[in-house]
Amino acid sequence: MKRRTLDLLFSIGGLGLAVLLLVVGIVLTTNANFANSYVHDQLAAQHISFKPADQLTDEEKKSDCLREYAGQRLTTGKQAECYANEFIGLHLKAMSGGKTYADLGGPEAALKQQVAQAEQTNAANLADLQKQLAEASALRETVFKGESLRGMLLTSYGFSEFGRKAEQGALAMYLGAALLLLLSIAGLVHAFRTPASETFAAPERVKERATT
Repeated sequence: MKRRTLDLLFSIGGLGLAVLLLVVGIVLTTNANFANSYVHDQLAAQHISFKPADQLTDEEKKSDCLREYAGQRLTTGKQAECYANEFIGLHLKAMSGGKTYADLGGPEAALKQQVAQAEQTNAANLADLQKQLAEASALRETVFKGESLRGMLLTSYGFSEFGRKAEQGALAMYLGAALLLLLSIAGLVHAFRTPASETFAAPERVKERATT
């Protein structure tokens, strides 16, 4: 095969792959921009702000991200992760002793049963049981709201991570396209500088043995 023909084939193929990688990179960039914009708009609509630095409790000050984002509006995925885990998670744990909404269902159901029995027998401790039930129900409802908000914020964080991965993928595609473009250009230059008669991996002629 002619060396020039081989160079042209590889160069044209490289240009085709460069264009393909460029298109994939543009698609990934578009997806990343959509994810980032969507997360920003959804979080900004909630009007959530981090506590100012001078209002943080001793426990809250132990969190690096709560100190870093102190006083800022919550608009990014990383901020959502911090607020969900370090702020809401901290207060839910302190409030419920680490118990979840599901965990608190058992004690609440038990109190409901005790109140029902006390009402039937007009027990002297009915008022106290009713107060305990009201407190248990209020705590469980608060934990439910906190867990729901925490879950939504972590979902936004997860969505933003898809956008970040798409950005990284797009960068890799652009770098690959640029490399292939340079190699293809170099191949074209080499092709036009190579004599048209030069062949690639041509078999060596067998030297005739000298006769004696």
